[in-house]
Amino acid sequence: MKQNIYLIGFMGTGKSTVSHKLARLLGYEELDTDAWIVQRQGRSIAEIFEAQGEAAFRDMETALLEELAEGERKIISCGGGMAIREENADLMRKNGIVVLLTAEPETIFDRVKKDNGRPVLNGNMNVEYIRSLLAQRNPYYRAAGEMEIATDGRSPEEIAEKIVKEMKNFKMIEKIF
Repeated sequence: MKQNIYLIGFMGTGKSTVSHKLARLLGYEELDTDAWIVQRQGRSIAEIFEAQGEAAFRDMETALLEELAEGERKIISCGGGMAIREENADLMRKNGIVVLLTAEPETIFDRVKKDNGRPVLNGNMNVEYIRSLLAQRNPYYRAAGEMEIATDGRSPEEIAEKIVKEMKNFKMIEKIF
């Protein structure tokens, strides 16, 4: 049985926040891929994008996923673009359960509008651009995800509890507690 849980989805859908709650509920270790990359590189994602470009950042994500494939009982909060690469989606599905968190563009905008650390939205911090980028990414997210949970109007606790309930219902993990 799969023992890792990968949270994927667009920025602002609640992956990092929900991963905290889910890790507490399950007693799993929590890892945030963006935070790991920032720590290892010693600079922000925006600085990585500026200095090396988005492709280099995506390569870092893939390398990290390969490294994390060895572990078990982890909640892995993935960067918003991680599931776009098919090899990343394959690695996640092979080594865990992939949970897609979704939100409406208006909800996403409300959650990220004051965050200047979103290089993909630099100069485009508006609902229309988010809607457009979300439409481009949704096919990748849905292809990678094995379970989809809408986060609009739900607390992180409610979302985490729903994920656990769905996993129990579909016997997706051997032992939760």
